[in-house]
Amino acid sequence: MSDAQRLAKALNELTKSPQFDYVKARAAARQEPSVDWPATKARNADFNAEVDGCESFVMRDASVCEWKPGQFRYTAS
Repeated sequence: MSDAQRLAKALNELTKSPQFDYVKARAAARQEPSVDWPATKARNADFNAEVDGCESFVMRDASVCEWKPGQFRYTAS
């Protein structure tokens, strides 16, 4: 869970930028070695930026850094 919390904290800092979007979130997550990319891709298979806003990221410890569209932030679960 600490991996997801660390990533959520970093991504939430980015959300404060007026130019924040899913591309910037994905680029920041690529810098995090604990992201499980195959699991993340599977979780976001039907991702649509216009509807979903941003992707959620699955971590290697099975925790999730989840995008909360109504709150415009990430949370760890």
